[in-house]
Amino acid sequence: MRSHYCGDLTAAHEGETVTLCGWVHRRRDHGGVIFLDMRDRAGLVQVVFDPDTEEAFERADRVRGEYVLRLTGRVRMRDEAVRNPRMATGDIEVLGQELEILNEAETPPFELDEYTHAGEEVRLKYRYLDLRRPDVLENFRVRSRVTAETRRYLEEQGFMDVETPVLTRATPEGARDYLVPSRTHAGEFFALPQSPQLFKQLLMVSGFDRYYQIAKCFRDEDLRADRQPEFTQIDLEAAFVTEDDVMAVSEGLIRHLFKTVRDVELPEFPRMGWAEAMRRFGSDKPDLRIPLEFVDVADLVADVDFKVFSGPAQDPRGRVAALKVPGGCELTRKEIDDYTEFVGIYGAKGLAYIKVNDAGAGAEGLQSPILKFLTEDAIDGMLRRTEAQSGDLIFFGADKASVVNEALGALRVRLGHDQNMVEGDWAPLWVVDFPMFEREDDGSWQALHHPFTRPAGDVEELKRDPENALSRAYDMVLNGTELGGGSLRIHEPETQSAVFEALGIGDDEAREKFGFLLEALRYGAPPHGGLAFGLDRLVMLLADCESIRDVIAFPKTQTAACLMTSAPSPVDSAALRELNISVRKSEGNQS
Repeated sequence: MRSHYCGDLTAAHEGETVTLCGWVHRRRDHGGVIFLDMRDRAGLVQVVFDPDTEEAFERADRVRGEYVLRLTGRVRMRDEAVRNPRMATGDIEVLGQELEILNEAETPPFELDEYTHAGEEVRLKYRYLDLRRPDVLENFRVRSRVTAETRRYLEEQGFMDVETPVLTRATPEGARDYLVPSRTHAGEFFALPQSPQLFKQLLMVSGFDRYYQIAKCFRDEDLRADRQPEFTQIDLEAAFVTEDDVMAVSEGLIRHLFKTVRDVELPEFPRMGWAEAMRRFGSDKPDLRIPLEFVDVADLVADVDFKVFSGPAQDPRGRVAALKVPGGCELTRKEIDDYTEFVGIYGAKGLAYIKVNDAGAGAEGLQSPILKFLTEDAIDGMLRRTEAQSGDLIFFGADKASVVNEALGALRVRLGHDQNMVEGDWAPLWVVDFPMFEREDDGSWQALHHPFTRPAGDVEELKRDPENALSRAYDMVLNGTELGGGSLRIHEPETQSAVFEALGIGDDEAREKFGFLLEALRYGAPPHGGLAFGLDRLVMLLADCESIRDVIAFPKTQTAACLMTSAPSPVDSAALRELNISVRKSEGNQS
């Protein structure tokens, strides 16, 4: 139907007759001459209709925004005075000669340009219209380029694209599974995969050697800007590799993508141990562009009368940490109150602070509601340890270590952005030496990554001291975002059984849930390892977006709902009977 895309026309096409198809982006009527900005996926071009082409002009006069048109015209140069340097096609225009209205359109519920003020709920309800906006379309050009370049790079590295099942069985991956009832096996369920983890390990046992997949994954978990119930992974696995081998391939892929998609040469990828990251930044995905760091002060306040500090300081699972903000004395009380409310989101009960108005004046130069609760030695120790200068402010976190890390870590990032402390454009990092396990509130152990991660030590060390056991895992972080994580996997049945035992998974439960894996490991499983990147997060960074919803064609809301299709929705009672399912609503969900 068309000879050219609108956005592809240039001065080189001057004098040519072209046929275009697309949508009316904007219509203007200037003194008897009608101007239409025609839009397709390649961009915009201005089309001019004058009364000399009577039939086409009459039809153009009926046209309104978002009408679907097919038109034929001659490309000509614009007059010098009216050229538009902000349009890729701004040097030329098309003199319309024929016009066909392929479909009319109602007035859209919001403007389809980069200046729209429509809220996200409206844009998601009419997502098919939102996707017409040129800036949104550009995000998906980036995504398409990323997936194409990923395939090219990994194929050149000898990886084979293999699809793994979407209907599988439930496995413990740290989040709830989405379950799918089986019609042919009454009362039994498939689960949608949280990742292809077990299948890619089985492919290594099968001798495929190097596997990759751009895989759909599903997790029924609480959502935020960088999470969705269904998301996409760049998944890869290789046999006969070390951590360095997997990290080199993964780092090479990310460097390749940033160079080809953004023309960015990423700096060096330093390595940092998990314990150091948590100690300095309270996060295993620190944004190294922000120079603020934690300083532990628990020993200085363990004996003060201020229980808010001394309680966590004496608790083996507690932490008292300081965060110095250079020049922070300029913060107003309202700003401090706003930050106090902010850390409350992460479970902090408050936010203590000291303003250092004059570092040389001792306690007289300080301003804080907590000074009366602290000893002179504690105050002097805090000032020395944080190296606070006149004009600085010190924030404190005191609670369970997990709460302090999360709350003060989030505050560190927000302060960095609010106070313009971000240094540089890109700060990549490998975080390594993760613990194998983390302790739950009930005292049991849970795998920090997943139960198939290889421990750094031998089996006896793992059994003797699970609390201090490290794993051979590694996460790639960029600007405070975890791009991907991976590990070497367990390839011996004895080691896998020891990990299950540490996690409280008995032999019967292990055989019932993972019998196929344990059996496969007995048939000559090679050493292997891999990594999975979050494709949506990666594209979000490459496209300069703030949320992965901006780079997913039809995303869910933060309540895991699709506003456009009204999913999830009730199911016909006959369909439920066929699946041998009855629905019982809780009292709060009666309709």
